[in-house]
Amino acid sequence: MKIQVRYFASIREALGAGETIEVRAGATVGEVRDQLIASSPAHTSALTRSKALRCALNQALCDESTGVTDGAEMAFFPPVTGG
Repeated sequence: MKIQVRYFASIREALGAGETIEVRAGATVGEVRDQLIASSPAHTSALTRSKALRCALNQALCDESTGVTDGAEMAFFPPVTGG
């Protein structure tokens, strides 16, 4: 499955606006985060498990146990962002 991943605030500064990635069918938001963490040192630093991050799937806040569907848009951002 292909999904679009978007990054905001400090994560966007580290990784850019976003990317399209391939994930396995049935993956959860947490599994996608782990896949991204493993993909490069920059991703490891920006998305590390030691950082509290918020996740959204198709523009709705979610937790990491939420399942991802083909063509979904997933977003990561710090718990507090400016406007």
